Amino acid sequence: MFIERPPLLYRMLFPETVWRIHKKERTVYLTFDDGPIPEVTPWVLDVLDRYGIKATFFLVGQNVERHPELLDELLRRGHSVGNHTMSHLQGAHVSTRAYLHNVFTANELIHTTLFRPPHGLLRWGQSKVLRARFTIVMYDLVTRDYSKKLTGEQVLDNVKRYARNGSIIVFHDSLKAERNMKYALPRAIEWLRAQGYSFAPIPM
Repeated sequence: MFIERPPLLYRMLFPETVWRIHKKERTVYLTFDDGPIPEVTPWVLDVLDRYGIKATFFLVGQNVERHPELLDELLRRGHSVGNHTMSHLQGAHVSTRAYLHNVFTANELIHTTLFRPPHGLLRWGQSKVLRARFTIVMYDLVTRDYSKKLTGEQVLDNVKRYARNGSIIVFHDSLKAERNMKYALPRAIEWLRAQGYSFAPIPM
């Protein structure tokens, strides 16, 4: 549960970041990390189109640099995009100066006011600087679709167990997550709809 739903104590360390979005209506927010890549992202877009859903994609700058047409396609289809650093850099492993340079370099390509730190790891000083320029979006539910230890069925079970009103749900449009995500995503959408949830992107 520590991974799937970050504990309250960890959320309290970063009180000015967004972990969950409360609305009166039963609403969840699908997000996708680590893309865009041509092997997976177009498939995700087609699934979202099929269900009439808008989502939020947190993009790695290096992937945008390689595939700028995918960023254009995300925006053309009406999705929100966020910054996920230039090279999927973990803030806890580098200096604040190096981390900020990495983030701002990515934003020269992505042009967004949303930011999500890879692995949810961020130093307080990094957070303080970034909050002045971005809305820092964390998550309420990590599906763990990237895990080789889990099956697609178990990833889907994570959604069923932890989803709640206002949940920001993390999938990954990456090669690592492809098998589990392709199984779980459409089934999760159908299950969430059956529970009365609607879907919304996170405003940029």
